[in-house]
Amino acid sequence: MTAPMLELRHLSKIYGQDEARVFALDDVSLSVDKGEFVAVMGPSGSGKSTAMNILGCLDTPTSGQYLLYGTDVTGLDRDQRALLRRHFLGFIFQGFNLLPRTTALENVELPLIYQGVPASERRLRAAEALAKVGLEGRADHRPSELSGGQQQRVAIARAIVTRPGLILADEPTGNLDTARSREIMELLAQLNRDEGLTVLMVTHEADMAAYAHRIVTFLDGRIHSDQKNEAIHAA
Repeated sequence: MTAPMLELRHLSKIYGQDEARVFALDDVSLSVDKGEFVAVMGPSGSGKSTAMNILGCLDTPTSGQYLLYGTDVTGLDRDQRALLRRHFLGFIFQGFNLLPRTTALENVELPLIYQGVPASERRLRAAEALAKVGLEGRADHRPSELSGGQQQRVAIARAIVTRPGLILADEPTGNLDTARSREIMELLAQLNRDEGLTVLMVTHEADMAAYAHRIVTFLDGRIHSDQKNEAIHAA
């Protein structure tokens, strides 16, 4: 049986000490297989953002294990976690986080610069990534010349240009209207289906979570439910 792409084993994250201790995560266990699309939901303070920070190698747990591709990430130092982020993870944020004075193509190239990819290959791969998100004709546009939906497409292209196995999306439709939100979710579903990308997405919106294969709900630092999306599986 194939091992999961990622696995949390009895993971806890505690802030403070003694009577001031707060369990942001409390004995969380979760596994995600390669190629899954998982939506993570829960109210503010439920632990979902803390879990995503640990999954993204941006934070470390107080106890328990996080395995990524079978490697115990909790045993790695800061530089090793940075290498994992650089080569194996792609990030999509609610606020797009594009550099305002650079073109769409240059924004998408940025992660490849950190990887040391030569300039000619960077431009080619960035152009290919923009084409995958439907922005072939917008490579020379700056963020201010693009709509919100187009800016998020550039951000998605930036996330996939390094060819990561795992995409972590934090409220990717939070700054978009309903129509643009659906376009972005259809794009993420397409990349998951056609490119085989594994996607973990935090969202507050049930209609956006409906695009995922599974919906994991956090409450009070624990996993409250982990359910298959029967509508997706039936289709």
